[in-house]
Amino acid sequence: MKFSTLQQIIEMCSADQVTIGELMLREQVRETGKSREETFKQMKDYYAIMKEAVHRGIHEPVPSRSGLTGGDAVRVHEFMTSGVPALGEEACTALAYALSVSEVNASMGRIVATPTAGSCGIIPGVFVSTQQRYGWDDDDMVMGLFSAGAIGYVIANNSFISGAEGGCQAEVGSAIGMAAGALTELRGGTPEQAVHAVGLALKNSLGLICDPVGGLVEIPCIVRNGFGAVTALAASDMAMAGVRSVIPSDEVIDVMLEVGTAMPSKHRETAKGGLAQTPTGKKILRDLYGKDGKRVREKGAKQ
Repeated sequence: MKFSTLQQIIEMCSADQVTIGELMLREQVRETGKSREETFKQMKDYYAIMKEAVHRGIHEPVPSRSGLTGGDAVRVHEFMTSGVPALGEEACTALAYALSVSEVNASMGRIVATPTAGSCGIIPGVFVSTQQRYGWDDDDMVMGLFSAGAIGYVIANNSFISGAEGGCQAEVGSAIGMAAGALTELRGGTPEQAVHAVGLALKNSLGLICDPVGGLVEIPCIVRNGFGAVTALAASDMAMAGVRSVIPSDEVIDVMLEVGTAMPSKHRETAKGGLAQTPTGKKILRDLYGKDGKRVREKGAKQ
């Protein structure tokens, strides 16, 4: 890519008078040698998979292979339609959709890692819910995915997107930043506003540890996807309102690298610290694997 920082993205978009999404699409075409049409179609196929995962877990429970999780997306969606959620219908929809995709992942269903499987629900939750709300077509959303991809590219190359390297701030945090920036652009925000949304989102995720109970991408990963979708909406609203990230977004990414590097290994996807080592977390581990450390088959699983 011709850019390596978010500031360079702003400058290139300004010089060429294009959106971040358009800039990324052009760069992808240049780098891969594929046609614009082929590159666009590939991303559109990814978006179709995201929508499929969103809707799969909304109308019926999707239990995980472990049996630990599943059905929360249905619960939240039903609460949204029959109750009075404090978040309001729009944010609650994003929350339910994000949970759905993350539950599909835990059930070994088909998802798109955006940027990782552990954070796969945030961008689809934000994108599909806002598409329904604002009436955007799929082509609009695909350009939004290219925008998210450009943001993710910068984060990945200057910090982390892996929980094993930088904690959950690297997975869920990066996804929140990508979703917030892309949504801001989809809503008509400038590249500069989109970049501020990224910084605002990432600052709120700094230091988030990766502590999966039983070593599975379920607890607390799934609910963090739900919270992440709501945070992305908030960051986009702040940026659209003119709130700026006082610490430049590129510097926030640098801080994510610093914090992740300093984070103890027990808080980086090893399941040796945090929620995974609570009394309940340890009990879940014993129930899952038994005393000999071997995986206990789920009831009804194939022999």
